[in-house]
Amino acid sequence: MYHITAVPKSAIELAEVILKQAHAISGALTNLERHDLVLEHCVEINRLENEADRISRSAIAGLFVNEVDPITLIKLKELYETLETATDKAEDVANVLESVVLKNA
Repeated sequence: MYHITAVPKSAIELAEVILKQAHAISGALTNLERHDLVLEHCVEINRLENEADRISRSAIAGLFVNEVDPITLIKLKELYETLETATDKAEDVANVLESVVLKNA
């Protein structure tokens, strides 16, 4: 959509975080009967979301320091924000799972 031809390192790092969150969500769902395991996965999902925040903030700050082309800056900033939003949504899933576990404890 944005015609980004070279994937920046920070975008790859954010994608890796999203993948780890997906695995943690899968692990939590697979072990719904084990409340302790679900909560462990939720903690990991939240930790990963914090890591994604750090990566995203650093990447966007770097854009404003290093990127000379304003169009490329806008495209990459949008990419970073979209990837970071995905990590926020995974955190929302973790919050729902925590609520389910705590209500059924």
